[in-house]
This record gives sequence, structure tokens and C-alpha cells, in this order.
Amino acid sequence: MFGIDIRIDSSWLVIFGLITWILAGYYFPSQYANWPRWQYLSMGVLTSLLFFASVLIHELAHSLVALKQGEEVRSITLFILGGVAQIKDEPRKPSREFYMAVVGPLSSLAIALVFFGLWYWVRNISQPLAALCQYLALINLILGVFNLLPGFPMDGGRILRAIIWKITGNLRRATRIASVAGQTFAFLLIFFGIFQILRGFFLNGMWIALIGWFINSAAARGYQQVLMKDMLKDLRAKDLMNVDFETVSSDLGVQTLVDEYVLKKKERAFLVSEGGDLKGIICLEDIKKVVPQRRASSKVKDIMTPTEKLETISPNDNGNNVLSKLSARSVHQLPVIEEGKVKGILCRADVLRFLHLRSELGV
Repeated sequence: MFGIDIRIDSSWLVIFGLITWILAGYYFPSQYANWPRWQYLSMGVLTSLLFFASVLIHELAHSLVALKQGEEVRSITLFILGGVAQIKDEPRKPSREFYMAVVGPLSSLAIALVFFGLWYWVRNISQPLAALCQYLALINLILGVFNLLPGFPMDGGRILRAIIWKITGNLRRATRIASVAGQTFAFLLIFFGIFQILRGFFLNGMWIALIGWFINSAAARGYQQVLMKDMLKDLRAKDLMNVDFETVSSDLGVQTLVDEYVLKKKERAFLVSEGGDLKGIICLEDIKKVVPQRRASSKVKDIMTPTEKLETISPNDNGNNVLSKLSARSVHQLPVIEEGKVKGILCRADVLRFLHLRSELGV
């Protein structure tokens, strides 16, 4: 939609089934005892679908504002805890962060208002439709208010970060404060969830605790990502690349590559060249796709990633650009090219090793 991939994680099926079961088996029967069984089920399914359509609209609002501001949105994924928009980079200005964050809760509150209006219109016409609209108005109101709570990575936490970032001019400090707020709120949710379990409300308690755990993990991860980008921003690809790289021929047999190069040299990736020209790259992931029985009859050129499909970088690309390209296609290696010549190869492990070393030294 609007050029954005919409994905459904397999865990979404679990929560869709659970919400439908709660609505059809408990919520609607407790409110309306005179419906036939098929009506409980059909209204449960329809209400669940419209609820997740509301979640999708919430994430689309974030994404469309991001696109309007020149950001790249990779996808929107619906999963067990709702939905998430995957935006390539953090906003470069606090104002962009603010607008991207605030539009999500506002869209949920607007949807709540729409369903409240529909409820008012149909309340004397159709009881099932009125029940559906009433529930969706309430759940979207809760969704909008919940997301405004000032704990990162919720929308309210991002709003808080944008405000502190604007005041201090320091993204790292703003993220730290918003993350601590998010983790504090997460622990309160976890403790409340445990309290609910001890009171006998097992399902409610488990669900609240799970949301708290997710917020805590996401808050900590969000701060780590900012720290990582801060460490990499002044680094260049030439500082991380390996200049002692191995090259192989495209006509080399895959079994020979395994025996003579991978196992003996203990390397995971090799550049493929012919007459000094780069033809592609072959890595352990490519080899693993070939069953052992076919490796003797297969050639490197049959399974390598050719040059035209390669992600490449220049020696002066900064660390964040390197990390972005490594994660964009989930690749593990990048050839470093300057004026058409291969200067080195940079692996994901090189970046991780650098970050780990700085972390150990407390830098």
C-alpha cells in the first residue's frame, strides 16, 4: 500500500485467533445474551479484522509522514503485539521525530471518533453493528491513549525524545532519558501482570506482562542502536575492511572451494575474479544451499552472487552507511570498491568485533 510492503508475521495468527475467541466466547455473550451462536462467531471475526485494520492505519500514518519527510519505509508488519513500521534510519531532526510519532496516536483517536459516530448512528438500527462500533471505538481510544504514554519506544516516548532532543541538541541523551522512562513503565506493567496472575486472572496477567517485557526489550535495544550509530559515525569502511582477502576463480569446483579454502583458511567469504576483474562474491551461505552430493559437480559461478547484484561500498563510506547496507538485504559481506578496483572486503563480523572491542574498553 502506497509502495510499502504489508507483512503478516505467523504470530499474528495466534493473536487474531485469541481476540476472536475472547470476543465470540466471552465479551459479546456477556453483553448480549440473545444472539445466536453463529452471530457471536461472525461478529468476533469481523471485529478482530477491523481492529487490526485500525492498527494497520495507525502504522500507515507513521509511514506516510515518514515518506513525506524523505525517509525510507521498508515495510509494515502485523505481529502478536500489534504492528510495527520498519523505517530505514532514525529521523535526522527532532521535528521529524515529533511529527512521525504524534500522527500514530492521533490516527487511533480519530478512528475511535469515527466508530463512536457510527455507533450513535446505528444504535437504534442494528444491535450487532452497534456492539461492533462501540467495541472498536473503545479499543482505538485505549490504543491511542496507551501509545501517548511517555515511554520509549512507544509513540509517547518518541514524542518525549523529540522534545528533549530539541531542548538539549543531544540525541543520545534524549534517547537515554526516554529509554529509562520506557523501561520503568515496562517494569510496572510486568509487576501488574504478575499481580493479576496471582489474583487468578492468568490470561490478562500474562498478556500485560508480555507487553511489559516487549517494551523493556525494545527500549533497551533502541538506546543500544543509538549508541552503536554514535560509535560508527566517524569511522570509515577503510578502517574496518580486510585487505588480505582471498579471490577464487569462477570455474573452481564447489567441493574444492570447501576443502581447500573454507576449511583450511577458515574464511566465510571469497571474491570471485577473472583476469583481475571482479565477477562476484561467494560466501558460506551460498555453499550451504548446495546439498553435499552436488558440490563435486557444481562450479562457483553457478552459485555465486554476480557483480550486478552486489551491494558495494567505497573506502570513505562511514560506519553507519556500512551497517545500513549490511542490514538492507541481510548480507554478511561487502566488497570495498574504489575507481572500479577492489580494495578490500568488509564483513558483518568486522563491525561487530569493532563494537565489542570498544564496549570492552568502555569507549
